[in-house]
Amino acid sequence: MTKKYEINMCEGPLFSKLILFAVPLMLSSILQLLYNAADVIVVGKFAGHTALAAVSSTGSLVNLITNLFIGLSVGANVATARFFGAKDDRSVYETVHTSMLLSIIGGIGVGLIGFFGARTFLGWMGSPDDVIDLATLYLKIYFLGMPASMVYNFGASILRAIGDTRRPMVYLIISGALNVALNLILVIFFDMGVAGVAIGTVASQILSAVFVVWTLVRGSDGASFRLYPKQMRVYRDKLNVILRTGIPSGIQGSVFSLSNVLIQSSINSFGSVAMAGNGAAGNIEGFIYVAMNAFHHAALTFTSQNLGASNIARIKKVFGACILLVTVIGFALGAAALFFGESLLSIYDSDPEVIAFGILRMQIICLTYFFCGIMDVFAGLMRGLGNSVTPMIVSLLGACGLRILWIYTIFAMEPTLTCLYISYPVSWVVTSAAHFVCFILEMRKVERKIGTKAGG
Repeated sequence: MTKKYEINMCEGPLFSKLILFAVPLMLSSILQLLYNAADVIVVGKFAGHTALAAVSSTGSLVNLITNLFIGLSVGANVATARFFGAKDDRSVYETVHTSMLLSIIGGIGVGLIGFFGARTFLGWMGSPDDVIDLATLYLKIYFLGMPASMVYNFGASILRAIGDTRRPMVYLIISGALNVALNLILVIFFDMGVAGVAIGTVASQILSAVFVVWTLVRGSDGASFRLYPKQMRVYRDKLNVILRTGIPSGIQGSVFSLSNVLIQSSINSFGSVAMAGNGAAGNIEGFIYVAMNAFHHAALTFTSQNLGASNIARIKKVFGACILLVTVIGFALGAAALFFGESLLSIYDSDPEVIAFGILRMQIICLTYFFCGIMDVFAGLMRGLGNSVTPMIVSLLGACGLRILWIYTIFAMEPTLTCLYISYPVSWVVTSAAHFVCFILEMRKVERKIGTKAGG
């Protein structure tokens, strides 16, 4: 692994380095979303809106099951970045080998839970009779690829920690092309429906995992983050560092998904056409989210490296730059998505009723979505400072708790989709404000602890 892929996050011009880090990550995340988007578009066009509802309604359940271990990959990123910033090569080596073994164990465990529990979980969500069989089939195949998905996520988090976001992007371009090709072949020519798109997704996940592992294994001699598969083991002290950040992050993600599962269950009560419209709109919004979420990861990684280097002044600059960038990008993309809403939704399903349901959601979500980006950046800053518990508590109470309360009170009194969707921007604004206060308090605590050093 050569130096040209690394980014010195502790010195030099900040805005350009944030963009250099975030843009490939943004494109990588968009490519990952295209896995599901390709699934949704192909089944919507060639297998009907029931198949579209089956595939699009599984996202919140998948996130609920996988987010705990995805959170641990965040812990791996934070730990690797901090030790890398502190130039502690031995700790980087031990973190990498602990993380990759953890990814294999977690991937197998999550895969088994998802495979055997798919139909039960969908039943708990109130999936309609005309959707549940197809959704179960999709999930069972999808979860067979979970070990590869986890290996990719942990490996990519390690590469992000040293500033390499470009090669994972290239790998996802290749694996994404495979996914689209297999979708078209298996659905159109072999008439495999949701099974075909699930197989295409799993194949692409396996390929991307192979690429990332290959990159880590062939790293240049002496590189602290080079992976030696036979030397993978759990180093307890490094596992503790990963868990301290990763478990709260994973719990937050899982409970966050629980609130989304409850919302999806409420949407399911409006029937498969509403589910299809909601799923298509949610898929479009997902592209905005990952564009903003790239700055969550930038805030997380830049803050972690600079904390390792005790560069508090630069952390403050990271805060201001990331908030500005996520606000501008989130609002611009949200406005563009709403403006082209009907055309974008028609890509997924040309049924006017499906499009109408999708537009209803986008009118409420798109112009306020940047608050979600701000909320995530604050959480990333806090985790980068070493405090993963506070953003977890704030998010659970402010976002998840408020949404659940909304469903059982306000939505219960006015059971309309409009009322349900309003819970999203309300929760983002409240949680962002709380995160801001907590971030200021945490910065003061860190300054008292390690003192202020001159930053770039």
